[in-house]
Amino acid sequence: MRLLFIGTTPFAVPSLLVLDDSPKHEILAVVTQPDRPQGRGGRLSMSPVKEAALKLGLSVFQPEKVRAKEFVQTVRDFAPEVIVVAAFGQIIPQRILDIPPFGCLNVHGSLLPRWRGAAPMQYSLMAGDSETGVTTMMMDAGLDTGDILLQASLSLADIENLGVLEARLADLGAGLLMQTLAALEAGSCPRQTQDTSLVTHSPSLPPDIGLLDWSRPAEELHNLVRGVTPKPGAYTYWSGKRLKVLRTSWSEAASGQPGMIENIGGNGITVSTSKGALHLLEVQPESKARMAADAWARGARLASGQVFGAGDFDAGNEE
Repeated sequence: MRLLFIGTTPFAVPSLLVLDDSPKHEILAVVTQPDRPQGRGGRLSMSPVKEAALKLGLSVFQPEKVRAKEFVQTVRDFAPEVIVVAAFGQIIPQRILDIPPFGCLNVHGSLLPRWRGAAPMQYSLMAGDSETGVTTMMMDAGLDTGDILLQASLSLADIENLGVLEARLADLGAGLLMQTLAALEAGSCPRQTQDTSLVTHSPSLPPDIGLLDWSRPAEELHNLVRGVTPKPGAYTYWSGKRLKVLRTSWSEAASGQPGMIENIGGNGITVSTSKGALHLLEVQPESKARMAADAWARGARLASGQVFGAGDFDAGNEE
C-alpha cells in the first residue's frame, strides 16, 4: 500500500522501521514535528522519527500546523492509499482524514477506550493498572474517539518504568500495525465502536507532575515514579535543591510523619508517607550522576528523623 507516515516520538519509530522493511508497502513521505530547542543551550533537536526517516533516505515534512492549506494540498498531491499516525502531537483535521481511501490509522499506546489522550502510557503506570497494550484505531475528528480495529495487551507487573514500557509497546504496536494493514487490504479487518462508559482520559502532564507529595500513599508515589521515569522525572527537595528520584519500592508499614526519613540502609532511604513507606533506591542530585540512594545519603549526611522538604524549604531535624 502507498502510505504517508506521521509520527514524532520514540514510540513511533518501530512502526516506521517495520513499514520501510516491508515489500508490501511504499512510504511516500514522513511527517513529523518541527525541530525544537532542547537542553540548557537551546540547540535545535530533531524528533526521533525524523532521525530514523533520514537514515532510511525518506522525504521528511515538518509542518508547524498540519491543518494549514498548503500542507493539506501536499497530502492530496501524494494521494496516499492510507495514512498511518503514531504519537504525532497534533490533531489531524478532517480534510486530511478524508483523503486516503483506506482511511487514517492511529497506533495508540493503550487499550482504548481506557486512556484516551496525549499520555496513555504514563497514566497507565501512575494508576497502577495491571495491564495495558496497544490499539489500532480508525481515526475520526475526535481525540482518540475512532473505531477500534485491533488490540494487543501486555502485563504491567514486571514493567519498571515509562522508558521500559514505551519500548515494549512500540514493538508491540509495530507488529499490530502490520496485522491491521493486511486485514484492511484483505477487507477482513474488524471494527468496533468504543464503549463510552469505559472512557478514561490521559491529558498532557502538568509541569510539576513529578513532585513527590509525601502526604499521598506510598503505593501511589511508587507508581508516580514509574510513570514519569525517565521523563519528565520524579523529584523531591533536600536543603532547597532538587533531588531526582529514579527508582523506588514501597511497603505498607510506616512509623513517622509524611516525608520523614525512617532509616538509611541496604534498601536505600526509607521515607514515611500518609500510608506506608517509600523506599528510595536510586537518586540523582543536582548536577551529579545517578547513584544508589544510600550512597548519596551518606555523602549528604542524612539521618533518621530528618524530613524531606518541598520547594524552597530546607530539610531539618524534627525537634
